[in-house]
Formats: sequence, C-alpha cells, structure tokens
Amino acid sequence: MDAAMEKRGTHQKALTINLDATAFGSFAEIGAGQEVARWFLRVGGASGTVAKTISAYDKEVSDDLYGAGTRYVSKPRLQAMLDNEWAQLLSQLQATRGATTRFFSFVDTVSARNYSGTNDCHGWVGLRFMQQPNGPINDVILHVNLRDPSNELQQEAVGILGVNLLYAAYHEIAGPNEFLASVFEDLDLARMEIDCVELSGPAFDSWDKREIHCSLVAGCFAQAVFFSADGELAPPNEALYKRALVLTPARIAIADQRKAEMIRITLEDIPAEEVKESKGPLGSFCLSPAPGQLNVRTLPVKEIVALVERLRKTGYGVMLFRAPELYEMGAFVNRYTKCRTRFALGLAALVRVMEDSYKSLPGTLLEGIARVFAQNVRLVVHPMAVGELEQWLKETGLTGWTWDAKDGMVHADGLEPAKPLYYLYKYLLSELWILPKT
Repeated sequence: MDAAMEKRGTHQKALTINLDATAFGSFAEIGAGQEVARWFLRVGGASGTVAKTISAYDKEVSDDLYGAGTRYVSKPRLQAMLDNEWAQLLSQLQATRGATTRFFSFVDTVSARNYSGTNDCHGWVGLRFMQQPNGPINDVILHVNLRDPSNELQQEAVGILGVNLLYAAYHEIAGPNEFLASVFEDLDLARMEIDCVELSGPAFDSWDKREIHCSLVAGCFAQAVFFSADGELAPPNEALYKRALVLTPARIAIADQRKAEMIRITLEDIPAEEVKESKGPLGSFCLSPAPGQLNVRTLPVKEIVALVERLRKTGYGVMLFRAPELYEMGAFVNRYTKCRTRFALGLAALVRVMEDSYKSLPGTLLEGIARVFAQNVRLVVHPMAVGELEQWLKETGLTGWTWDAKDGMVHADGLEPAKPLYYLYKYLLSELWILPKT
C-alpha cells in the first residue's frame, strides 16, 4: 500500500469498500444500534456493498431467526447469527452474483451500557468473507469489552471496529500484526479491548493462533487474555466470572512444578463457604510480558507462547496481563468476580512487593500496598529455604531483611524488614492481609 494511503479514517475505509464492486454482503447487529451498517449507508455508494441490514432486538424475533437456548450475548448466539445470515445471503444471491462477488456477512451481538450502568459491557463480533468469488470462506470472531462511559460512545466504538474489521479483511491481511493493528485503528484501551480472537479459513492457515492471542496483550489491544489448561481460548469475563481465584506469578525464579504445587495447596485451603458462594475455585498462573523490576527484559511474543505452553503442562491455565504489578492484576480480575483473590507467592516475590517503590503512583509505597489489598486480595506466602533466600538476596542486592528459620525454612511470619517498613509489614501480617503458609 502507498505510504500516503496507510492511514485512512473510518469514513474513507467505508467508502473504499462501497466502491469495490466485488465486495457485497449483509449486516446483522444486535445491542448497540446499527452503527457498522450506518457507516456504509451514509458515506455514499452503499448499494454496491449492502445487500441487507437487520437488527433483531426483540428476543422472540431473535429466537425465531437464530434459534433459542443460548444467551443473547454469547459466542454460540454469534455463531448462529453468522451461519443463518451467510446461508440466506448465498441462497438469495449466489446464482446471480456468485461468479463476480466476494460475499461477506458481518454480525455482532453486544451488551452496551444500560441506563443504570450496572451491566457487563461487552460483545461478540463476527465476520465471514470470501477472498475471491466462489472461494472458500474465512471467519473472524472477536470478543470485545466496551470501556467508554456512555452508551452513545460505546455504539460509536462498535461502528469504528466493524468498519475496521471489514476493511482489514480485504486490505490488511498480509500478516497478523498488520491485521490486528488495522482492526484496532482509531481505538485504544480506554475505549475498547479485544481479548479473544478466533480465526479460521485458508486466509489464516499460516498464522500461529497462540501468538495472535498473546499479541492482544503485547500489542496493547487488551489488558489481559486467558489461556485455559486444555488449550481452549475464552475471554476473561467467562473464565473468571464469580470464581474464587488463586493466581501465581510465573516469572519468579521457582521451578514450574513448585509453582503448580503452590497453586494446588492454596486452592485446597480456600474455606468451604467461599467455594460455595462462588462458581468454583480456579487456579492459574499470571504472567506479564512487561518487566516488573529493573534488569528484567520485556518478553517477545514467541517466548511468551513457549512459556505459556510450558506452564499449561502443569495442569493450570495462564492469565496474561499487560501490566506486571499485582495491584493491576487484582483490579482487573475484580471486574468479573467479587470472590476473594489469592496470590500464591514465594517469599522472594513477597519481598519484591514490599521493596517496590511504586514510583508510578503519587502515593508511592503506601498507595501501592493499599492498591494491592484494596481489591479483596490476600497474599498467601509459601516458605523458602534459608540458603535459597540468602542467595537470592545476595543476587538482588536487597538488604535489611532478617529472619528466624524453622527446620531450615523461612516463613513469612518469621521474616522481618528493617524499620520503618517493619511496622507496615507486621500490620499486614496481624490483619491477615499476608497469610504465611506453613
């Protein structure tokens, strides 16, 4: 593409598609107006692109068109919409236009902000398209979180996303990085997150789907993504919903099996009443490609994928976060669960939490510690061998910490920082914010 044309606004993208005589298709949108179709209808030349628009808001009408038995904002509902609209499009137009037309069907089902602002603002977006007439079909399915503060702004963001997606499918499909950047153009994390992408069809056969999932975080398209233990991709709002969580940082210098054992033990210690009030406990590693401290490099996507695959072999999933700080991770998961979140840490990670200066926060250490525990979080701290602790402190250059060992192991309640940090640390222990694991 010519350098002068690399940056196109939403208006120009919609008009470009309208003026492409080979692209023709349908739009079915539920829950955030018909903002995608509206772009194509208002920029001119829509008769060259739009075969049909539909918005089945009524539940009975929607069930009649797409079948009952699924949640209205869900991947199964989106898939039913996509299949129905595609079949209808081809049955009506294949005979007359099939030889010269690259058909597409765009669908979305969205829960935009309600009047009282109490709902989870998210949605599923799908596109089925041909790259050439009579060619094989390709599917793109996205899960998005809407972060704008008003329904109107959320509708606007959905409109931009939809135009971007259709334009990218026809003009920016040389590689995954270019494709994702084009889909997210003129949006940012303050407006929208794309936290799950599923691609199928020959247009995407050479793309590594795991790398794309990691790129959603590494490329700043999402605050976090989830890799389940069985390899299935699911958006965090589904994976974390009302779960009692145990998260273990994965970049700490502890063998994978030991970290997995920390998850297992901490899960077993969740009180029965908490489990009963939740949709069940969930243990997962938590990982960020960004460095959490000095002298730690940012992980490239290929290394993230390798680490995720290695960790999944222990039997637990992986939450990949954009931000490396525990307080950011705790705030994110608190969107989807009000159950207590437990970070299962080794002693070294606890020292890091207490030693961090939190310079990015106005209140530095006190604000950082307050944020860690403000989201109904507890730190469950597993012991460390004396020799390992001494070696780690020597390597990091951290000083002022003393301890009383029991049978060659140092526990959180036997550890003491130098004053004045000593007083804050003892307070957190006495109030059971920090829970030593015996």
